[in-house]
Amino acid sequence: MDEAVNRAREVLNESPADRLVAAVAAVLAETYAITTTELLQVDYRLAVLLPLGGGEGITAPGHPAWRCFDHQEPVVADGIGYFPVSMRGERRGVLQTSPAPDDPAALAALTEIGTALAHELAAVSAGTDVYRSARRSRRLTLAAEMQWELLPGRSRTRPAFKLAGQLEPAYAVRGDSFDWSDDGERLWLATINGMGEGVAASMLTALATSALRNARRGALALADQAALADQAVYDLHRGSQHLSALIMELDLASGEMTVVDAGSPRLLRVRDGEVHGQPLEAQFPLGMFEATDYHEQRFTLHRGERLFVVSDGVIDAAGQQTRYGDTALDRFLRRTGSMEPLDAVRSLLGDLRAFVSGDLVDDAVVVCLDWTGPQP
Repeated sequence: MDEAVNRAREVLNESPADRLVAAVAAVLAETYAITTTELLQVDYRLAVLLPLGGGEGITAPGHPAWRCFDHQEPVVADGIGYFPVSMRGERRGVLQTSPAPDDPAALAALTEIGTALAHELAAVSAGTDVYRSARRSRRLTLAAEMQWELLPGRSRTRPAFKLAGQLEPAYAVRGDSFDWSDDGERLWLATINGMGEGVAASMLTALATSALRNARRGALALADQAALADQAVYDLHRGSQHLSALIMELDLASGEMTVVDAGSPRLLRVRDGEVHGQPLEAQFPLGMFEATDYHEQRFTLHRGERLFVVSDGVIDAAGQQTRYGDTALDRFLRRTGSMEPLDAVRSLLGDLRAFVSGDLVDDAVVVCLDWTGPQP
């Protein structure tokens, strides 16, 4: 097993960026007599698994490839093997192989090779469009292209937390976004409820996100991060454009959460099957006025507690003359307790689309955070 995994890692490191799957296929053919190897990438909407080599995508929820993706474990069905292509909680897709070996050690090795492939895909993604182009079921708008390039990923797992976020409408999102970073001791999370239409909205969100990152990487306190982003937006637009943001910092050891609410999306806490809104001190959106003085507030999470951050596009989405936030949101959040964060945000947005009977008109962002506490 180790020899096959090590050989796969070696050829992945040496292969051209556009030939990663072909390199893995050669190793699998030589080692396990596998004749067909395909990478199935999940699309931007988390709704279809698309073959890198082209062809029909997989949408049926009960398909073995989706069972592999959803449960993050290998699946063998009808002589075909499916293995997660994931790294640090970021699910990129599924490695499909046939014929599937029946040796448990070989299946374990293929699972490790799927992880190695995920790491290499992340490493080469900035230098080739091969994988990005193949994981879209239709063309992205220019604004959406800009928004997806801003994101740190869609999911993240560490011993102390699990985290996921998703944007809708995935192929036409404009101003809503999220960002995160952690250093093993703290987790920073920002969720932005953008303003405006098209590329202008994306540019405004990109400016705010870059300003927040610049301040965070300069080790500024949370309130100062908000102030720097506020000033950057105001300096350019003089108050004519602004955007709402919720900026958070979690101490991963204690569960203490520091928050700046700059006209933010809504923060909801789910504990023991009950949904509670977290009261926040409403402050001015970023860029509304010159030199706004922001204030931090703090509260403590309970171990095992789940947080959702949802934008106005979720709360205000209308169906049958009622708002989703008034009638369906709390009910659905209570049902997500057994789901992983990525599955929770995907399911919530699917429920939202069903509520409005189609695609969303306004942008929507959902972020889900589980704090599991420091590990012994």
